Amino acid sequence: MKGRTRTAAFVAAVTGAVLSLALLTQARLAADARWGANYFPNVTLTTQDGDDVTFYDLIKGKIVAIDLIYTNCQYSCPLESARMARMQQLLGDRMGRDVFFISISIDPEHDTPAALKAYAKQYDAGPGWIFLTGKMTDIDVLSKKLGLWSDPAQTQDGHTPMLLIGNEATGQWTQTSALDNPAYTAKIISTWMNSWQTAKPGRSYLEAAPITNRDNGKYLFGNLCANCHTIGRGDKIGPDLSVAFDARERDWLARYTLQPDVLRIKNDPIAKALMAKFGEVRMPNLGLEQDEVRAILRYIDGEKSSPTPAPPAAAAAAAVPAAAATGTVPAVLDKAIAIQVALAHDSIDRLRDQTASLHQAALSAGPAAAAIDRATADLARQTTVAGARRAYGVLSDTLVAYLKDTHTLLPAGVRVAYCPMVRKSWLQMDGPLANPYYGSAMLGCGEFTTITD
Repeated sequence: MKGRTRTAAFVAAVTGAVLSLALLTQARLAADARWGANYFPNVTLTTQDGDDVTFYDLIKGKIVAIDLIYTNCQYSCPLESARMARMQQLLGDRMGRDVFFISISIDPEHDTPAALKAYAKQYDAGPGWIFLTGKMTDIDVLSKKLGLWSDPAQTQDGHTPMLLIGNEATGQWTQTSALDNPAYTAKIISTWMNSWQTAKPGRSYLEAAPITNRDNGKYLFGNLCANCHTIGRGDKIGPDLSVAFDARERDWLARYTLQPDVLRIKNDPIAKALMAKFGEVRMPNLGLEQDEVRAILRYIDGEKSSPTPAPPAAAAAAAVPAAAATGTVPAVLDKAIAIQVALAHDSIDRLRDQTASLHQAALSAGPAAAAIDRATADLARQTTVAGARRAYGVLSDTLVAYLKDTHTLLPAGVRVAYCPMVRKSWLQMDGPLANPYYGSAMLGCGEFTTITD
C-alpha cells in the first residue's frame, strides 16, 4: 500500500504529514465477533515508577495516545516526545483524568524503570503520561497487535514514529504520525475522540477508521515542501520552485519529486548540480504517489501564475506600533537573533560583541527594557555554550514579555518559536526552525507560535 506505509526517514522529513491505515484485515475481524479486553494482549509491563500493570487496565474506559520510544534514540524519539510534551500542555487538566499518554520502550534491556523515569522528567511528563518497559517478547506482541511494530532492519532507528490514538469505551481508533503538528494531534484527541461522552460503542479497535489524507496540492505542499522551498520568494534550504518551473522540464520535475534518490543514483546531471549548489542537501524520497506529485505540481503552477501581492508600504507602516517605529525594538531583536543563530550553530563566537550591542539597544529602548538589559548582562558573563543557552532562555523570556507588554508587532520576517523540551520560546528569522537550546543535536525541535500563545 504505497503512500500508506511510510518509512521513518520519510516521516522525519515531513513533520506535518498525516498517515492513516487500518490495523488488521476483515478476515481477522471475523475471527473476533466482539471487542473488549480480549482484543488487547493483556501483557504485564512495568511503569517508570516500578509498578507492574496489565496493559488493558491502562486503557480501559480512557482516551489514549500510544507510541513506541527508547531513551537513547538519536533520531525520531526526541522529536516524538517533544511533541507529546507540547500536546500535554495543550490538553491541560484532561491529562490524567480521561486522556492518557502511553510510551512503550522497544529497548527494555537498557530502559529500566529508572531510565524511563529520568527520560520522563526530561520531557516534564506529568500525571497521565505513562512510560512502560517489560519483556521484549511481550512488547513485540503488543506493538504488532496495535499496528505500531515495524521491521527494525527497514527503519532508520528501529521503528516508525507512529501514534495510535483511541477511545477504548467507544471503539474509535486511528493512527497518525507521531511527528505531526502537536496542536493538530491534540485537536484530534480533544474533539474527534471527545465523543466518548455521547458516542455509541463501535465494534472493535481493529476497525480503526483512518483519517482521510487530504489529497490536494495545497495541503501536500504545505506539509511536505514548504519547510525547504518557496514559490517566488527566493531560495530557502532548496531552490525557489517558481524559478525551477521556468528552468526545468515538467517531466523531469515530476520524476525528481517522485524518486529523487533514484535520479541521484543514476548520476542525473541536474540532480547532481542541485546538490552541489545547495550544500549537499539531499531532497528526500517522500514516498509520494504519482497523483500526489501531479497535485503538488498543479498547486505550484497555480501559485506561480497568481502570486500574492505584497501589502502596500503605507499599510505595512501603519500596522507597526510607535514602539517599533522608533527603530530601537528592531535593534534589540536584531542582536538577539544574531545570538540565536550562533547558539543554533553550537557557537558562542562574538558573544561579548553581540551582548554589548544588545546592551546599548536595550538602553535606547528605555526603562521598559530594563529586564532585557539585566538578562543581557548575565548572558555576557557566560563562557560555555551550555551556560549561554541557559542565560539566553531567560533573555528570550524577557524579550517576549516586553513585546507582549508593549503590544509591539514583530517586524516582517521575524517569527516566534517554542521548544517544548525546555519550555522556552525564541525569536528567529522566517525559515526552517533553528533551535538555539539544542543546536545541531535537535535543530528542528519545536514549533512556530505567536506572542499570545
